[in-house]
Amino acid sequence: MGRGSLSMIRALARLPHIAWHLGRAGVLGHMANIIILPGWLRQACNLLDKAVRSRRAVKDAGGALCQALVQLGPGFVKFGQALSTRSDLIGPELGRALAMLQDRLPPFSAARARQIVTSQTGLPIESLFSQFDDEAVAAASIAQVHRATLTDGRAVAVKLLRPDIEKRMQADTALFYSLAQILEWLAPGVRRLHLVTAVAQFRQLSEIELDLRLEAAAAGRLADNMRDDIGIYIPWVDLENSTRHMLIIEWVEGIRIDDVTSLNKAGHDIGKITEYAARSFFNQVFRDGYFHADMHPGNIFVRPDGTLVPIDFGIMGYLDFRDRLFLARLLSAMLDRDYDMVASLHKEAGMLNENVSVHQFSQSVRAVADPVMGKALGDVSLGLVLGQIFQLATRFEIEVQPQFNLLQKTMMMAEGVARQLNPNANMWQLSRPLTDDWMQSQANIKTQAKQIFDEVTQILSKLPKLISDFEKAQEKQAPPKLPSWPGQIALLALLLAIISFFTKLQ
Repeated sequence: MGRGSLSMIRALARLPHIAWHLGRAGVLGHMANIIILPGWLRQACNLLDKAVRSRRAVKDAGGALCQALVQLGPGFVKFGQALSTRSDLIGPELGRALAMLQDRLPPFSAARARQIVTSQTGLPIESLFSQFDDEAVAAASIAQVHRATLTDGRAVAVKLLRPDIEKRMQADTALFYSLAQILEWLAPGVRRLHLVTAVAQFRQLSEIELDLRLEAAAAGRLADNMRDDIGIYIPWVDLENSTRHMLIIEWVEGIRIDDVTSLNKAGHDIGKITEYAARSFFNQVFRDGYFHADMHPGNIFVRPDGTLVPIDFGIMGYLDFRDRLFLARLLSAMLDRDYDMVASLHKEAGMLNENVSVHQFSQSVRAVADPVMGKALGDVSLGLVLGQIFQLATRFEIEVQPQFNLLQKTMMMAEGVARQLNPNANMWQLSRPLTDDWMQSQANIKTQAKQIFDEVTQILSKLPKLISDFEKAQEKQAPPKLPSWPGQIALLALLLAIISFFTKLQ
């Protein structure tokens, strides 16, 4: 029996347990309203809902699903958090509910924590820390955090992966993969939702979170990007002693950004903090194309001097230049309520098939966006609108890139933080001049020439390998695996890039 068959059998064995918790929370009742499911499956969900739903079950779908995921365990909570980035699959409302999922678990013992530190360093804990607090300051499904002091006197936070968490996450990921396959077999209509792809994306995020060296690298890159920015500070990381299972990072003293009462008591300028937050968000997304993708209020602190300090760099997002330019033009068009431009941008980016009407897509965007964009600008949620546009992707067979889904979740969080911090502030009014200036700067000849030069450099860097592979294929008298005449293809691409450059100069 193959590994795939064993995984499927294990998934089927766990189905009754999963269905019980989904039913108790009321999720099955909401599933009965999903029209793409077969009639018999919807009816079964409805009957089970009536039989097992708890009287304490919440009424809204998002709250019910969150309640069920918490009961099912850490792996399910993590999957729910990852699924919150897929508004094209589940819709912006459900995505917003899942984004608020917080996984809190009882901490593992202090003795086990000390043992992990010793195993990671190979030395007694006293050789690294002059003080190590046994009581964890935070405990989640993946890791927990202890406060400590290095032997040189610096205060640090020590993040430790939970024992055996990698095996548990691998088992849950295999389960989700099998469940996605089972659901696609039972209900062929859901195949267009690409559930298996969603599980694959979750696996990638999990692998990153389970290697704390990657979080250390992310913090370092973000610190380099924002080194000269005013109003934001990225904590330093002890790279020498951090490992795959242990991250040692600067301890942050400050007030949570959503604790407005404490911020006011401390004499902070709320307007200035809001401005710092908006500018920081813009710089990460548009200027650098590298952004903190888990910006819930518990991950942003305000120091006594008013500086913002983000923490927890386990989930980061990346946008290349083309993605950033597309996004800037898209958000500008949305604020202008120019839905024809929104549709044209999707067409230009190759996201609409040839058989899809640009006018029809524009009308669909207007239908979902107008009710939101018609509000006062300070009440507009571009994150919500972007999620609704992504949801149209399924109907119009648009392949939404994962980085945009992650950004949409981040936008929702950033908007929520801004409104909690300062309900009268308009995050997009603060950011739009920066966005417009950025787009104008990217349109100049020098910037375009640099972009083309970078693309040509990438082509030329691949040319020797292409020629080498082609020559090896000829020596073996076998057809090359790569396209025929790779040298000519590369030179043709170079010629087209040069022609494009001179065309733009005109």
